Amino acid sequence: MVLALVGLALAGLATLLALSAQAIGIKPEIAALLALALMVIQTGALHEDGLADVADGFWGGTTPARRLEIMKDSAIGSYGTLALILSLGLRGAALVALADHLAVALFTAAALSRAAMPAVMCALPNARSNGLSAHTGRPSAATLLIALAIATLATILLTGWSALWLLPIAALTTLACAKIAQAKIGGQTGDTLGATQQITEIATLLALSALL
Repeated sequence: MVLALVGLALAGLATLLALSAQAIGIKPEIAALLALALMVIQTGALHEDGLADVADGFWGGTTPARRLEIMKDSAIGSYGTLALILSLGLRGAALVALADHLAVALFTAAALSRAAMPAVMCALPNARSNGLSAHTGRPSAATLLIALAIATLATILLTGWSALWLLPIAALTTLACAKIAQAKIGGQTGDTLGATQQITEIATLLALSALL
């Protein structure tokens, strides 16, 4: 629940920056990229770091133990670098394409991608006994339902009939991320949650760019 609300708050600040930039004459496309930059800055690139770690670990290691070891390493490899380039490139391109619907795009993507994280936390066990995800604990079913309800309501209010496509796309993307994490390391970690957020956000923005 908290993650969904935090996501909406972050999107609100990013939208405010973009609107302020446009008010002083900055082109909408550039304002969209500024909004993306602020979204990254506000979280300290936490989710981007998770995506990079997962890319390096999942495809750089051959066993679950080795993958977890690589993910814990602060160094970034070629898989992680490529993942960050693709993530920022796809999100930036989608937001530029959605410059006329920027507030809708930012709020919808933030809500759905943050709801994906507690869903994975509930679905999978912790892959390691320590770390951010293990220390945070697994949310209760009630907490998950509230988070999903907030994300669903926000999506319907923001996008109308487009929600009929966006909700299953976000759900299937989250499911795919969970299945890959289960196959690669037998569960979830803070890094896999960050990667899930990133991938679900990308999927949502790409779907919005096709629908709006």
